[in-house]
Amino acid sequence: MAFLKFNKSELVNLSYSLKREILGANKTGAYCNTSIVTCNTRRYHGLLAVTLDRFGGDKFLLLSDLDETLVVNGKQFNLGIHCYGDSYEPRGHKYVVDFSADPVPQITCKVGDTLFRKTLVLAPDRDQVLVKFEVLEAPGAVTLQLRPYLAFRNIHDLTHCNPDANLYGSPVQNGMAFRLYANFPDLNLQVSDARAKFTANPYWNYGITYSDEYRRGFDCREDLVVPGWFESRLKPGDALVFSASLLQEDPAGLKRRFTACVKTAGEITSYRDQLRRCADQLITNHNGRKKINAGLSWLYTGLLRETLIALPGLTLYGMNDPKQFEEILDNLIADEQERLFRRTTQVEAPLYLAGILQEYIAYGADEKQVWQKYGGVVRGILESYLPGERAEVAMQPNGLLWAQKDGVALSWMNAYIDGRAVTERAGYQVETNAFWYNSICFAIEMESKYGPRKNSFVTKWEAIRDLVRRNYQPTFWNPQRGCLADYVDNFGQNMDIRPNQIYAISVKYSPLDEELAPSILRVVNNELVTARGIRSLSPRDAKYKAVYEGSQRDRDLAYHQGCSFPFLLAPYADISFRVNGAAFWKRAEWLIEGFYDDLGKHGVGAFSELYDGDPPHEPHGAISSALSTAALLTVEHMLDQYKEA
Repeated sequence: MAFLKFNKSELVNLSYSLKREILGANKTGAYCNTSIVTCNTRRYHGLLAVTLDRFGGDKFLLLSDLDETLVVNGKQFNLGIHCYGDSYEPRGHKYVVDFSADPVPQITCKVGDTLFRKTLVLAPDRDQVLVKFEVLEAPGAVTLQLRPYLAFRNIHDLTHCNPDANLYGSPVQNGMAFRLYANFPDLNLQVSDARAKFTANPYWNYGITYSDEYRRGFDCREDLVVPGWFESRLKPGDALVFSASLLQEDPAGLKRRFTACVKTAGEITSYRDQLRRCADQLITNHNGRKKINAGLSWLYTGLLRETLIALPGLTLYGMNDPKQFEEILDNLIADEQERLFRRTTQVEAPLYLAGILQEYIAYGADEKQVWQKYGGVVRGILESYLPGERAEVAMQPNGLLWAQKDGVALSWMNAYIDGRAVTERAGYQVETNAFWYNSICFAIEMESKYGPRKNSFVTKWEAIRDLVRRNYQPTFWNPQRGCLADYVDNFGQNMDIRPNQIYAISVKYSPLDEELAPSILRVVNNELVTARGIRSLSPRDAKYKAVYEGSQRDRDLAYHQGCSFPFLLAPYADISFRVNGAAFWKRAEWLIEGFYDDLGKHGVGAFSELYDGDPPHEPHGAISSALSTAALLTVEHMLDQYKEA
């Protein structure tokens, strides 16, 4: 696809190319992530990071980089690039003439009359990265040298020269195995050329600087181990495949394996294909347990809120795979008993379950079977919000949920500065109580159909449902502003115009009178909707921050105070279609087209977590977000439904 290509003028311009990242992830939980000129700009960048159960399931970066040197007519040309403070050495990017990512990242370099190409692919089924080097054109044979840069550290940390590291490896077939520290697994570095030689010459490469970390005010320098180099002689038309793997591979099969991995990646022929590929990469199957990664490359896997929100979009609308929907949900429920039933700092998160089960049923699942399997979980979640069950949130005499824990942000808006919540939102939260009402109504509906004939649960919760319905609208509706309060505390309504009120009209069972929806939508359209999602705060508010840039403090101030979030498009489009019908189709199409225009930015071919609130709406956050990807797949599904209608 055209948007996954870059030309020479773009690539040699570091201010342009270093802001664009390539990313691969697989089912084992491994990833490969760097810039399009393979200069690492984040601590999270590297050619092979893996999930290690021996360290609690965290991700660890093993192979940080791989420098290529071409020796042509006795002269050395180093094609690598690293940042050291304010300078870049070597400056291998000046040889790059072309980049494409169809279907996997491919970088072409030109050194005099020698045309050289490297292609990166992450194996889909094991902890292995493969790099193919090809001499496309040359006046004669050239020598290729490969220098690996080893890290062996948690992806969130940095490493420095230390006496504990074992700089020497042990021979394996066509390569070497390295284990810098005793508790780590071996990293097997092998090449397809049986004639290639490895020369041991270990040293620490000091002071490699990650420019993105520096720009944000974080620790940004680290030292990496270079254990030596591989050397191979290649004629025009020859190719060599390098493998970094936790397994010892058969070198004779590396070229075949590389070809198979590229074939598995598949051809991208449409934007929908790209969405599905991103969805697939965000679902892991580590140790046979499927989970959703909240965002690559540094967010966590199996988070409660992120999994529940992203689950229908990724598995149903992206993969058309109900079995996978249930498998991931079952694993989540098994892992998240504490947050589902006892305590969580995102008090609305457990209440999402009812909503995604409603989506699942609407998608075609048998509602009786769904309720028989998950009804007990929904009932248990509802019971956990009754008085005396949770310390952070509880139902009040008016039926509404009051959430408060001093100094803690008890919702998805959970940024902190110097230990203080930026948006604490203590009190009655507009979206939490909408989910509460919807969950109660769903449970009553299902229990009335499929529960026992004399059902004490229905009798008990019908009274609570009526209480919530009676008090929700008077508590949150503000007739002067024509919209809902974001939350209500002891001082009254907080009228910050935020997107949380969208959920009050988008849930299947709304606690509001139906005629209020157009007014609320009008306010949301006028103040929050952008070309890249929904703003977290109205620009008319004095607290509004238009740009997500600068130090950690600056970014945390902007995170939920103006940044635009694509994931909010799903509930927004849902209610907009319900209110406006097919007349909203063109608007919905426009709302997602911009994300396709941005696929050459930030994460190449991926969908970012958030955007600046003001034009030109630059992308930020996790470069491949499960929430954003799922929302776009959901809106695409809505477009298909209304197009058919």
